[in-house]
Amino acid sequence: VQLQASGGGLVQAGGSLRLSCAASGSIFSINDMGWYRQAPGKQRELVASITRVGTTNYADSVKGRFTISRDNAQNKWYLQMYSLKPEDTAVYYCNAKNLGLTTTLNYWGQGTEVTVSS
Repeated sequence: VQLQASGGGLVQAGGSLRLSCAASGSIFSINDMGWYRQAPGKQRELVASITRVGTTNYADSVKGRFTISRDNAQNKWYLQMYSLKPEDTAVYYCNAKNLGLTTTLNYWGQGTEVTVSS
């Protein structure tokens, strides 16, 4: 599975951005999709995830501001970000998971940088 993320950029606080992730390869093996982010000097953290049937999960820090969605026909998923804050500044990575019986395989996109200025 190969993932290609896009949509990052520089935005002022209060602004919005939409990130996109396109998947190719063994798409049938993907169960869950999501977005993680890593700010300078911090660990990578989950931002939002969505299952194949559409169940979503969000980090508390982004609830009510970010929305994850997916287009199964296009093998894409998105992260719509509203009311951005400087603390949202990070490199955002799209992620896909293959949930096996005993192991989980993670696939990662290359990362797209989001910078929110105050």
